[in-house]
Amino acid sequence: MKKLTPEEKKVILLKGTEPAYSGKYYRFNENGDYICKQCGTLLYHSSAKFDSGSGWPSFDDEIPHAIKRISDPDGHRTEITCAKCGAHLGHVFVGEGLTPKNIRHCVNSISLEFIPKNASTKDAKKTVVETNSKTETAIFAGGCFWGVEHLMKQLPGIISILSGYIGGQTSSPSYEEICTKPTGHAEAVEIVFDPNKVSYETLVKRFFEIHDPEQLNRQGPDEGEQYRSEIFYTTPKQKEIALKLINVLKEKGFKVVTKVTPATKFWKAEDYHQNYYEKSQKQP
Repeated sequence: MKKLTPEEKKVILLKGTEPAYSGKYYRFNENGDYICKQCGTLLYHSSAKFDSGSGWPSFDDEIPHAIKRISDPDGHRTEITCAKCGAHLGHVFVGEGLTPKNIRHCVNSISLEFIPKNASTKDAKKTVVETNSKTETAIFAGGCFWGVEHLMKQLPGIISILSGYIGGQTSSPSYEEICTKPTGHAEAVEIVFDPNKVSYETLVKRFFEIHDPEQLNRQGPDEGEQYRSEIFYTTPKQKEIALKLINVLKEKGFKVVTKVTPATKFWKAEDYHQNYYEKSQKQP
């Protein structure tokens, strides 16, 4: 049995819940298997994972006999645990109509480990060690998200990066809506990174290098509020770092218009926006 950290114990042993949108595997889409963090039992295949918009990893199928269901004391929800070791995973919901199988396992990322497809035993063990390390999430808006995504992902320590929309008043916005209606959203990228390999300060510096923070509600030929320069922080420390670097630029004479705002719900953009330059074989 794996020795758990205090944070892991709060969820796995004490049946807590990690904050929505904060888990390592919420926006994670690699092919492979998910195993129990505590005992290593195989629980889910990545083929069963889907984006429910709930803020937690969601699966519509399970490995046979791997999951145990327990009715909550209030009778309103059904808890799911690892059938082998009893580790708390989350809850299961039926009848939502989100997938043809009509079931959703809502699972805490911290209860899982990911093993890449076709990984050797040695690689699998290495992955388990790496996924135990703490990750952070950074969100930046700096014009068209195609270019921001392409240039930010070149840094070391980037685990995943998604193009999407944030900062608006409507739910599940589409690209057409943010371009033609006053939804208030910005085109942005959500980055999950390993702070042991790349610092948040390095990310912010890179962000300022790849766009013009002096342009208000535009970047180059792209005009509109959706192309604004904005940093959405997920921790007080991120806010502190962002404001510090903005002050450095202002002291050097730059008229920075970049906003620094608490992160709200990030909506993943349509699939054709993801990895745009890699798919099109073009350059920003």
